[in-house]
Amino acid sequence: MLIVHVHVHVKAECVEEFQQVALENARESVKEPGIARFDVVQQTDDPTRFVLVEVYRTADAPAKHKETAHYAKWRDAVAPMMAEPRTSVKYGEVFWTR
Repeated sequence: MLIVHVHVHVKAECVEEFQQVALENARESVKEPGIARFDVVQQTDDPTRFVLVEVYRTADAPAKHKETAHYAKWRDAVAPMMAEPRTSVKYGEVFWTR
């Protein structure tokens, strides 16, 4: 498993729109065979901050995900919503509940 946390800080006026676009992308992403899980979480003390928790079954699944139409749609839609560039951190599985 490859786990990626994508940290996103959106403009305050874009929070609701970002949620809608992110949920649409997440719903489509979990249909991909290489994705085991795709969560969208929002920081409780700062609603402009989100983390996308992407769990991939294989090392090549992230690249395949970035080739999908729903990813391209999400990427292009959220670009103007960003308060700062998004960042990501990759993790390996140590213990995983299924």
